[in-house]
Amino acid sequence: MSSSRIPNFYRLNVDERAKIIKELTGLTDDELNILKSSKIGLSIADKMIENVIGTFELPLGVATNFLINNKDYLIPMVIEEPSVVAAASNAARMCREGGGLFAVSTESIMFSQIQVVGVTSPHTSVMRILQNKDEILRIANEKDPILYSLGGGAKDLEVRLIHSSVGTMIVIHLIVDVKDAMGANAVNTMAEAVAPYIEKITGGKVLLRIISNLADKRLVKVWTKVPKEAVGGPEIVDGIVYAWAFAASDPYRAATHNKGIMNGVIAVGLATGQDTRALEAGAHAYASKSGKYTTLSTWEKNEDGDLVGYLEMPMAVGVVGGATRVNPLAKISLKILGVKTARELAEVMGSVGLAQNLAALRALVSEGIQKGHMKLHARQIAIAVGAQGDEVDKVVSEMVKSGVIRIDKAKEILSKLRGN
Repeated sequence: MSSSRIPNFYRLNVDERAKIIKELTGLTDDELNILKSSKIGLSIADKMIENVIGTFELPLGVATNFLINNKDYLIPMVIEEPSVVAAASNAARMCREGGGLFAVSTESIMFSQIQVVGVTSPHTSVMRILQNKDEILRIANEKDPILYSLGGGAKDLEVRLIHSSVGTMIVIHLIVDVKDAMGANAVNTMAEAVAPYIEKITGGKVLLRIISNLADKRLVKVWTKVPKEAVGGPEIVDGIVYAWAFAASDPYRAATHNKGIMNGVIAVGLATGQDTRALEAGAHAYASKSGKYTTLSTWEKNEDGDLVGYLEMPMAVGVVGGATRVNPLAKISLKILGVKTARELAEVMGSVGLAQNLAALRALVSEGIQKGHMKLHARQIAIAVGAQGDEVDKVVSEMVKSGVIRIDKAKEILSKLRGN
């Protein structure tokens, strides 16, 4: 790709945008037709989940301007909320002026939890588990020889004693390198496989054998420097730092602060076929790891007065298996994105999250979040009341001018346009 910086991309019509993306990413005519038709097909849908009666569609947009680790990316995003794609593109442009976004990630480590109850001597059982670690790992890796041959598989285990309201239980964390998969199926299968052996050596009963979505061994870290001129001046820099400090100190504000981050993360996750519920659960649990819910990002002012942002969060994503290889739209989105590994995808998604956070904070401390958001929301209202073609822009313009963006106002304006 030559560059993700595409000025006035939003001003083009759908066909013009699609043509540019096709040329930049090498999409085929068939892939372009799938994008335009936006149908995964009932036969595919019926194999993905149960009791299928149809498919449900959401808009798929492309955010531009992203420069991540000195590489240009076009970012496919699926979301129903107006202004998110535009905001991400705008924030990426600001970050670009400071050199872009930079990200690193840890290995693709996931773990399953194996719960053991009814143990007579918990401390003795813990020692027996640790003494037989090699055999437990061998049994686990027998269940996925392909993953093991690729250098992944069960690598280690941790054992914890949990003192609960129903007594002491042993919890084993089976630690697995899942490589380019999200990993839920792999770690759950391994946990099932080792359960009988663990019962044998402990004399207890294994109950739960399930992945943990608090993937705190699979992190992405992102940082960026935004020149003060790019973000709107020294006052905006100070405002963003104050807004972050508010969120870092107050869980009520932190929840919405982090929601802005997840706007970007989940939109890319939906586009590429990720388990978005797992991503949400992991992110918010990680934000609470200190015992108090706080922010996933940090914003500071450096010695030159420029804005510096940092994000750290779990990012359990995959580019093989699951919906990423079943849903044709997910495959096309991955092709547009151009990522090759799960770690690269994680770094991109974390970068989008930080950019989205920047956009929201900047809007909050400058013109206010509603100005741009409501202008785009007005388009949805205009369409909802039946405006068509040029009528949509005329209804939106009149609503924005009046400062009243509501269904009743849209109906009134449309009625006048049509001479009723």
